[in-house]
Amino acid sequence: MNTCFKAEKISENVFWVGAVDWHVRDFHGYKTQRGTTYNAFLIIDDKITLVDTVKKEFASEMLERVASVVPLEKIDYIISNHSEPDHSGSLPEAIAAIKPEKVFASSFGAKTLKPYYGIDAEVVPDGSSVSLGKGNITFVETRMLHWPDSMVSFYDRDGVLFSQDAFGMHLAGSKLWADEYPVDILDYEARKYFCNIINVQSGKVLALLESLPQLDLDIKIVAPDHGPLIRKDFDKVLALYHEVATQAPVPRAVVIYATMWHATEMLARAFADGVRSQGMEVKILDLAVCDRSEVMTEVANSGLVAFGAPTMNNNVFPAMMDVLTYVRGLKPLNKIGFAFGSCGWSGEGAKQISEQINLMKMEQPLPFLQVKYRPSDEEMKRAFDAGFQLAEQLCAKCAK
Repeated sequence: MNTCFKAEKISENVFWVGAVDWHVRDFHGYKTQRGTTYNAFLIIDDKITLVDTVKKEFASEMLERVASVVPLEKIDYIISNHSEPDHSGSLPEAIAAIKPEKVFASSFGAKTLKPYYGIDAEVVPDGSSVSLGKGNITFVETRMLHWPDSMVSFYDRDGVLFSQDAFGMHLAGSKLWADEYPVDILDYEARKYFCNIINVQSGKVLALLESLPQLDLDIKIVAPDHGPLIRKDFDKVLALYHEVATQAPVPRAVVIYATMWHATEMLARAFADGVRSQGMEVKILDLAVCDRSEVMTEVANSGLVAFGAPTMNNNVFPAMMDVLTYVRGLKPLNKIGFAFGSCGWSGEGAKQISEQINLMKMEQPLPFLQVKYRPSDEEMKRAFDAGFQLAEQLCAKCAK
């Protein structure tokens, strides 16, 4: 086998054997402007073990990296921490090339791998360990973080936590370690990843963070399945996860709108200026140029969220309904919401937005604002006043 692609050593007995996807920009609806990585790992012990695999398109690259360390037939075990195809897509090819003694997965993982690929995996119970010879690997289920099959595994000999999708991000790069990247990029991509993938399970994240110290793991390296690996300042990563999972009110606003002939845009700008006049940070997102994953990131990091759109064919403008459906599914908490829009004659748009905000269980202290055709000076002032009043209420809420 050609070994153009080489493994990279991350600890005394563990190698990175993954792949960098520089050009992916749409990850099942999640925009990945900075690409991503599919991380897989090789443990060298008496029982040589491959931890996770990569997306199907990168199977040969992964196997070449593995072969740069050890012949494929020398591998004894494969661990599947998560069966989503970006981590298991090359598993059938890996099994065919390696012929491992066993493939380990959680109980739900085994149930998923069978219909996906016809693979019979051996179930490792939550909290159980497997000896690799000189070191042990322990399995901890993290169900619904973010699939039912999800689990993490810990190799005690080198203190490596293979955290699958937890503590990761979509970020392609030639550097392997998080401390080799600018802090602002890491912070944004980590927040974006959490908000768009894990936010819906924030309660489970908080429970996991609370239980983590009780596991008494001497963690030296955190190795997620996406993005750079973490070898220092893990406490800061835990603090960030605790912050975003808590979803406490934030003194910040975001105004999200779609517009056809700029009437809704005019209301959006007036509302935002009302917020700004309170000294509060506010951001405006036009759905013509902003995608739903960017919107959700800003929603999660804001305490006041305003949605505005025109009416089209007796319904809210389609781009807005797409975003509302997406955001509602991720269940943001502790938000003040506001609906606004414009119409020509039937006027269902703003009302439908307000209904969606109710379904999200956001507070709506003010009724929705709907104007016909083009907002008058009085209606522009109503939009400004709404922003001013709601920002004031949010400041009071955050001060409690």
